Amino acid sequence: MMTRDIESFLAFAPSAAPDFGPPTARAAFLVAPDGFRLAEQSAQDNAYMADAAAFDAARASRQHRDLQRALSAALPTVCFAGDPETPDALFPNNVFGTAAGRYVVGRMRHPVRQQEAARSDIRSFFRDVLGYREVDLSQQENPCELTGSLVIDRARGLGFCGLSERCDEAGARLMHEAFGLRATLMFDLADGEYHTNVVLAVLAGRAAVICPDGFADKAVVEAITTLYAPHAILCTPGEHAAFVGNCIALDQDKVWMSAAAGDALLPEHRQQLTDAGFEVAAVELDAIEAAGGSLRCCIGEVF
Repeated sequence: MMTRDIESFLAFAPSAAPDFGPPTARAAFLVAPDGFRLAEQSAQDNAYMADAAAFDAARASRQHRDLQRALSAALPTVCFAGDPETPDALFPNNVFGTAAGRYVVGRMRHPVRQQEAARSDIRSFFRDVLGYREVDLSQQENPCELTGSLVIDRARGLGFCGLSERCDEAGARLMHEAFGLRATLMFDLADGEYHTNVVLAVLAGRAAVICPDGFADKAVVEAITTLYAPHAILCTPGEHAAFVGNCIALDQDKVWMSAAAGDALLPEHRQQLTDAGFEVAAVELDAIEAAGGSLRCCIGEVF
């Protein structure tokens, strides 16, 4: 099922059993921020990006290594070398995604990011090392920036796809099929938003972190809140701006976010996460956040 109809989605989604697959990844992969600088093409539709003067490549590299070290204590985490010609490559989840037995290559909107999809080393890792089948969407014309645009409840096989210049309806359908999902709800993001995973996180299939201002239609917010109640956290504008919505669960009992997000997280929302069974782990990423993404954007998941 793929639909924009909220009632149809809600008629199906609550009955989807949590047997679609593991709710969290078995490994993670990163791409180093080599050549870290302002990507002017990406800045055209990413309002979270800072001015060029705010980019500190050395600090970003140190923080990225700290992120890998922290994640490695939770699950195997590999890091591929970056490329100075692709300054956005430290956000690989938009380009490469995985599902059981296969990997998906997305179609990026901007040419500077389209170069990332051609990386033979990452493709070879999935194909030759892990033995995954390739689903290559990079050469068709519809933008579909994978788990930037599509937030997936891996336990139940449900997708939440925010449409913007980074993903159209045809691209959403291609991703729905590539990941083999049971049902995907499509909706418009609010003006100025570029990726769904900045305004929505589904944590191990049992909780959701939602930034209401990131959605064009508040009825979508209400639907997602209903689906994950009582473990639906509705972020304030301050939490939204600090990337609280750009968090991720990599196991059953911990949610990862940046230190800035952790500092902005209200005590009552931290308690909601605790009630859902999650401890909050935070990593300093302020230098990386200048590029318009935060912790979840840095993490590619291996399922």
